[in-house]
Amino acid sequence: MRALVIEHDEYGPAESVGDHFQVRGYDLEVFRVLDDPDDPVCTTPFPDPTGYDAVIVTGAVWSLADTAPIASWIHREVEMVRAAHDSDTPVLGMCFGGQVLSVALGGSVTRSDEPELGWHTVESPERGPLPSGPWFQWHYDSFTVPEGAIELAHGRMGPQAFQIGRSVGTQFHPEMTPRLFRGWLTFGSDELTAHGIDPQALLAETVERAKAARSRADRLVDWFLEDVAAG
Repeated sequence: MRALVIEHDEYGPAESVGDHFQVRGYDLEVFRVLDDPDDPVCTTPFPDPTGYDAVIVTGAVWSLADTAPIASWIHREVEMVRAAHDSDTPVLGMCFGGQVLSVALGGSVTRSDEPELGWHTVESPERGPLPSGPWFQWHYDSFTVPEGAIELAHGRMGPQAFQIGRSVGTQFHPEMTPRLFRGWLTFGSDELTAHGIDPQALLAETVERAKAARSRADRLVDWFLEDVAAG
């Protein structure tokens, strides 16, 4: 089985989610949109998603609420995700990837009144498929749940996850690990500090939560593969 990973730059791997896909027997084929995130221009054609058993769309520092800086590729990515969904190829979109999925299926993305940065509580129905609890967030936007989709989780700033057919979008980062967060600190420390967050304290919290976070991520992937992707 093969999963296509849309990775927007070197800082946005599928990380723990990709690891668990591999545990479940999937080979990951990565398409990296940008070699240099400081030059967010891409003219390379996106892969045809219909030849894969699943598509994973990862996070990014950009926003679907402001597509001008990424106009060379974002609309093509949205079309690719729509084509995957329409062909019944399972799609898992995480944070920016969840925004891409929302827009691809008729939803929208707007700037939130305030950002969510760090570990935040996400509420799921008691018998819902996603475990409630803290999930890692780093976003300034909110997506809407597309028409015909089921909202799976909610947070104080709006929807946090939805399912439509064989596709799932999350606003949070289920893939977060200490290793991934350390990479983000290379460019995001000043951003956190500007919002009154101590980067090293957040790193320590991420290390402390790593085992439980990995367990929740594994449960999400298991549910996605067993109940959603399986149809």
